Amino acid sequence: MPYYKYTAITATGSNTKGVVEAATEDAAQDILAARGLIPTGVAETSAPGTAQSGSFLTDLSNRMQSIKPQDLILFTKQLKTMLNAGIPVLQSLDVLKDQTENPRLKSAIISIGADIKSGGTLSKAFAKHQGIFSELYCNMIRAGEISGTLTEVLERLIYIVDHEFKVKKDIKSALTYPIVVVVALVIAFFVLILFVLPQFVALFSKANITLPLPTRVCLGIYSALIHYWYVILGVVGALVFSLSAYFRTEAGKITRDGFFLRLPILGPVFQKAAMARFASIFAIMQASGITVLEAMDILAGTIGNAFIARDFRNLRVKLEQGHGLSGPLRSTSSFTPMMVSMITIGEETGNMEEMLKEAAQHYDYEVEYAVSKMSELLGPVLVAGLTGVVGFFALAIFLPLVELMQHSISGLR
Repeated sequence: MPYYKYTAITATGSNTKGVVEAATEDAAQDILAARGLIPTGVAETSAPGTAQSGSFLTDLSNRMQSIKPQDLILFTKQLKTMLNAGIPVLQSLDVLKDQTENPRLKSAIISIGADIKSGGTLSKAFAKHQGIFSELYCNMIRAGEISGTLTEVLERLIYIVDHEFKVKKDIKSALTYPIVVVVALVIAFFVLILFVLPQFVALFSKANITLPLPTRVCLGIYSALIHYWYVILGVVGALVFSLSAYFRTEAGKITRDGFFLRLPILGPVFQKAAMARFASIFAIMQASGITVLEAMDILAGTIGNAFIARDFRNLRVKLEQGHGLSGPLRSTSSFTPMMVSMITIGEETGNMEEMLKEAAQHYDYEVEYAVSKMSELLGPVLVAGLTGVVGFFALAIFLPLVELMQHSISGLR
């Protein structure tokens, strides 16, 4: 979006100036008015760096302000309710502008209203704010505009945003305990290596005994950390930098997400969550009049897994060649046999939307069950890992102590 430099009068009567980002000059004036400023001059500029430091930091803060799913759900519900009540879009947005507390969302609503005033469509106005409204959200708004079913589409969007928020929250909650335990294991490892083991090093070095393998391994790790820490730090830093750079590429994202899908316990959860997302979104797009080809493009950008998104792009190519949907799906490794079967039945009976809804409900239950099962399975694995680490260090310390005691008793005899 373009930038506009402005001069304005504050609520206290003093003059101020700065730069604001907005879709149009009218939108810039609306944004300034929302901040309690009276604009005296607004002009487009290509140099945002000329902004006064305070106002620039305010603009930056607004742009960085995160949009919580609850904020988006509430905005969508309120917009749907007002449109259902027969309130025009512009008036609805004007009301929502005053009711929204999130600065970034408020700025977006003002900009959307200004775009519509200048003759733009609602979907194009939303599409200018894809940092807030996803590609799926914007395309659904466009489908609602075209088909004249905007309120129904907003109802479906509320379901999508709310449903995905709950799924992510459940998965995050299930992974919190394992992450805490893994962090505790790493901390315990370094504490034992760097602080506990050195207390016994001098004792072991003076004793004329053969150290057991666990102790020699620990001493080797201790020696490497003490004498070559900078090499280890450099190697780890280079590895992290290289992997992060690789995972930002398309090939890297596909490799990473494919690896996650193949993980023993977590992989099935990620796959079922992706199937639930695919089925629910595809069903809604079918009901909203979005073509299958357009749906494949949207799903590739919104499925949240680059490995599965690649399959959508391949599917689109085959669909353009005249193939059906179920046939190419069978050749992919991302889709479960049940999902392929339900899509096949939906194609044959001409009842794709209903079959997708059934699949979405089924995989919603599967995700919920898999998340609870994941917590049960990860618990024993983590306890075994913790026991293994503690047991290894116990052997490394107490085995030479036992041998030292036996050596001392033999010397006394």
